[in-house]
Amino acid sequence: MKVNKEEKLIDYLKQFKNYKTLLKNGSVLVNDKIITRYDYMLKVNDEVTINKYNKSKDIKIIYEDKDIIVVDKPYNLLTISNGREISLYNLVSEYVKKNNKNNKIFIVHRLDKDTSGLIVFAKNIKIKNYLQNNWNKVERRYLALVNGITKDCDILKNYLQENKNHFVYVSNTGALAITEYKKIKEINKNSLLDINIKTGKKNQIRVQLSHIGHPILGDKKYGNSDYKRLCLHAYKLVIILNNKEMVFESREDLWM
Repeated sequence: MKVNKEEKLIDYLKQFKNYKTLLKNGSVLVNDKIITRYDYMLKVNDEVTINKYNKSKDIKIIYEDKDIIVVDKPYNLLTISNGREISLYNLVSEYVKKNNKNNKIFIVHRLDKDTSGLIVFAKNIKIKNYLQNNWNKVERRYLALVNGITKDCDILKNYLQENKNHFVYVSNTGALAITEYKKIKEINKNSLLDINIKTGKKNQIRVQLSHIGHPILGDKKYGNSDYKRLCLHAYKLVIILNNKEMVFESREDLWM
């Protein structure tokens, strides 16, 4: 929302319910920067954004025990804060501190801002290190709705590099990315895929599918903007912890 006159931020926000809470929770951004000062002066054409996810109650807990917490991340939410926006980490940290202010969570992995689905946080450094050291053994599955009709199945192997603008691309050198997929069904000349990643490179699913001519619907960065959101969802995690296999799923008909 663009501002059309100079005024204090608090005066502008009075049009919103619970506007003081929005400021307190870091849910108000001016020109992509979190602002919490009531007396902050807005200028003409400043862009004011109200972050939708501003309370731990907005997150969906899939599983929790003394070692880990598994959360279903909505799309359009960062895993880790960039200093300008609320993140899933912030919300889950707020949640665990409700019981004890000394409770902590630790990052194990992350999803892109526009990707939804399962993320596991560790509750102590020992579990964090164990999971990260054994992350290549974790089964990670995604649902993706892509443009066009794909093969019934395929294994994509490419070397990926990233340029200074944080754009990842297929190259003859770089980090090897391996993505396996099976087509579930065809929907309106598009393909719904079940994806199993064998490596965890940045943007690898998005880049590799775009490279073969089947970009994910809603992927404005890598070649398709024909949908309101990125149609990529991390629906399954299988981890081994404390000598026990743990299976977590979040599979919904997201785009049908």
